[in-house]
Amino acid sequence: MPQVALNVKLIETTQNPVAVLYSAYRQCYSAEFAADLLREDFKKQEEFVRKMAGSGHESPLEHVKFTFAVEGVSRVLTHQLVRHRIASYSQQSQRYVKEADFDFIIPPSIEEDEELKSRFIETMSRIQTDYNKMLKALIEKGRTHEEANEDARFVLPQAIETKIVVTMNCRELLHFFQERCCARAQWEIRDMAWKMLLICRDHLPAVFGNSGAKCISLGYCPEGERFTCGAYPLKQVMLNRKYTATE
Repeated sequence: MPQVALNVKLIETTQNPVAVLYSAYRQCYSAEFAADLLREDFKKQEEFVRKMAGSGHESPLEHVKFTFAVEGVSRVLTHQLVRHRIASYSQQSQRYVKEADFDFIIPPSIEEDEELKSRFIETMSRIQTDYNKMLKALIEKGRTHEEANEDARFVLPQAIETKIVVTMNCRELLHFFQERCCARAQWEIRDMAWKMLLICRDHLPAVFGNSGAKCISLGYCPEGERFTCGAYPLKQVMLNRKYTATE
């Protein structure tokens, strides 16, 4: 039952995403048939998509999607992830997959403290032992393996490693990155969000080239004085500067 690390891989994305987005955006403003609008070369299509996406016209972005395979994450992370509802998820089942030798994730604050880390690993080991004993006892009582799994899993920790396939369209990904790339986001899902963002930037820079936490696109921190990380000025500071400049 070793400690494991985050791994994010792109499985698939929409074929010719720039062409798809270009035709969708152009259709909104053209009397022509969308399939006949792809006369511009790639660079011009890409620039048009970048301009439209940057203008706040987001609904055409729903035509392009990304599918990721993710492993080395905890159930703490996936409980947060599935709250992003405009997405599709397929997660490793603890009912059908026996956790007889589960892996786990250790938070950095515990990882850096040898005493806490040792206590954490001992806790995981005790849970593993109790889980295996309970699983065996349930099977001996006549429960099927699936029935034993679904009841014994109630003792498993949130730190247990899980695997999940995630599909989101571009519009939802932009929202996801705004929320989860922020310094205020929980460290594990923030790490995953940044890995996903770098993949999206590489495959579709016209949409994701300037995406990330909300402050990146806004130019100020909307979190308020209590929660700001200090990377950007607060909204009120920016408003005061604007009013001062116009006086």
